[in-house]
Amino acid sequence: MKSLDRLLTVEDLAEYLNVPIATIYAWRYRGKGPKGFRVGRHLRFREGDVGRWLSDQLAQSNQSPP
Repeated sequence: MKSLDRLLTVEDLAEYLNVPIATIYAWRYRGKGPKGFRVGRHLRFREGDVGRWLSDQLAQSNQSPP
């Protein structure tokens, strides 16, 4: 059986990325942040999805001209 990713709350994600909680919600509204989903009324993010999103952000920043 494949192990499950740890689920992060909005607060966990904001702390991990060192950004305000409002930034997480703004990114979600604009479709810019890591992939998230609802568990009932609660918003959650899988660690693996956050890691992939961070890798994509790094790749994009390395492609941008100086």
